[in-house]
Amino acid sequence: MPDFEIRLLQPGDSLHELTELLHRSYQRLVDMGFNYTAADQSVEVTRERIEGNECYVAVMDGRIVGTSLLILDRSNKPAWASQEGVAYAGQLGVEPEFRHLGIGSALMDAIENRARELGYRAIGGDTSESADYLIRFYTGRGYEIVDYHQWGRKTYRSVVLAKRLSV
Repeated sequence: MPDFEIRLLQPGDSLHELTELLHRSYQRLVDMGFNYTAADQSVEVTRERIEGNECYVAVMDGRIVGTSLLILDRSNKPAWASQEGVAYAGQLGVEPEFRHLGIGSALMDAIENRARELGYRAIGGDTSESADYLIRFYTGRGYEIVDYHQWGRKTYRSVVLAKRLSV
C-alpha cells in the first residue's frame, strides 16, 4: 500500500489543483446523474467553501490525492446539523486511481478526531439518498441516517448522516 500523509491544506497548496481533484473524484457521481457542487465548482467556490473551515488533504509523493472538509460554520446546513455541538463533514474526494487504499477513511478519521478535539459531540454529513456506495461507506464508519434534506438546485434528495463522537 502506498504511503500518504494527512495534513491541513497549506497556503502554498494549489486551489486550482484541489478543485481539479474534486472534479475528477466526483465524476462517478456526475455519471450517476447527480449534480454535486464539487463536481464542477470553480476555484473561487473551492476557496469560499474552505474559508472559515478546516480543509484536510492526503498527500502522496508531494501530490494531493484526497481531501475532506471539517465545516465548523453551522449556517446553511440541514436542520439536524444546525444544532449546537454538531460539526459537519463535506467535500470528501479521492483521486479515482487511489481509491480503496484507505485514503478516504484516513481523511474522515482526521476530521472526526479534530471535531472531537474541538469539543463537538457529533459530526454530520450528507449525500444523495441514491449514492448507495457512499451511504455504505458512512454507515460502515458508524454513521446513521438522521434526516433528509433537499438542497436548492440539486437533482437529488440527500440523506443526512450523523455519528456520535465520544470525548
